[in-house]
Amino acid sequence: MAIDKSNSGQKILMLHGSSDLYGASKIFVAAVTALQNSGFGVLVVLSEDGPLVDELQKMHAEVFIQKLGILRRKYFNPAGLVNRIKTIWRAKNFLEGLIKNHQISHIYSNTSAVLVGAFLSRKGGIKHIWHLHEILSNPKWLKKAIGKIIDRNADKVVVVSQAVWDNWENVIAPSKMKLLYNGIDYQPYLEVKTDIKNEMPGSEGKVLIGMIGRINHWKGQGYFLDIAELLVQKSKNVHFLMVGDAFPGSEHLVKEMLGKIKKMGLENQVTYLGFRKDIPQILKSLDVFVLPSILPDPFPTVILEAMASEKPVVATDHGGAQEMIQEGQTGFLIPWNNAAKGADTVSILVQNEKLRNKMGLNGRKRVLEKFSPKEFEAKFISLFEHGKA
Repeated sequence: MAIDKSNSGQKILMLHGSSDLYGASKIFVAAVTALQNSGFGVLVVLSEDGPLVDELQKMHAEVFIQKLGILRRKYFNPAGLVNRIKTIWRAKNFLEGLIKNHQISHIYSNTSAVLVGAFLSRKGGIKHIWHLHEILSNPKWLKKAIGKIIDRNADKVVVVSQAVWDNWENVIAPSKMKLLYNGIDYQPYLEVKTDIKNEMPGSEGKVLIGMIGRINHWKGQGYFLDIAELLVQKSKNVHFLMVGDAFPGSEHLVKEMLGKIKKMGLENQVTYLGFRKDIPQILKSLDVFVLPSILPDPFPTVILEAMASEKPVVATDHGGAQEMIQEGQTGFLIPWNNAAKGADTVSILVQNEKLRNKMGLNGRKRVLEKFSPKEFEAKFISLFEHGKA
């Protein structure tokens, strides 16, 4: 794509709390790409090294590593909050140095867990765009506190779904919020030629059902296994694939998940691959994609990827999935707490290859029309252009 020079000379300070390549980080890459294509300079600061750093450096983005004081659940205690305040203060001092030495026109904070940009923008009088990917309900005091910080210190607040809007509208002024559905580069999913079926012994000739997601308390790996256990009782013609790792410091969750697989006697029916970059090849291998989140997932990018890969999607009936899936057309919505119903629904697809193919085709058409990367880029860039923030 040709670079637009009209915004050259302006530089955006972009802050993001993780260096993985899961949903919010993929949208961060899309945001950097959009800004670069429109002639903006970008200065990226991340809390840690990781796969995202490599991806950004391939794009010739300038990347700095500095602990930003990202707010995670493990810090929801007095000692943890003191730790976050100290880390945010050090990050603020570091970032003030970057702002002083570069021509920063805007600050962009990706996710509600990145708070340091709020204090920089207010002090420096810099326009601040905040991109929210989360649905936060509890603890209520924390949601209220973060909402006040965002409301007071953001010029515009981008929300990734109506579900996210509804969650925050009682603490953030609706006049500041802008609904912008994610759009990603779908070409890798449209053009992929190879799969990874050879990495799953025992899956030959079986209906392959998979999930992809970071392992944590709410993404639903345990619920996925509950559904898998029931499906194995219904049919011997199924195999299950799980992809994703845990946040650093939460590796015990992987051990607990593997222990559950063993306890259920599913070692021969479930393949776990950990973190992977070859998501297009993984999705090409699947027959059915499942998103089993037990809490509302704001706008799961992986559903877009699965739909682009022509896979029917079965997702729990809350959060952004309700806006993405057309019930009975591109997939099904299931309860988040009823594995028997979930298994019955997935079983419909296991038994009907024609329906799987039809839903997959419908899903690809929907994702390319409804969640266009071009539309995302145009609307995203408008937030930073003169007079529009």
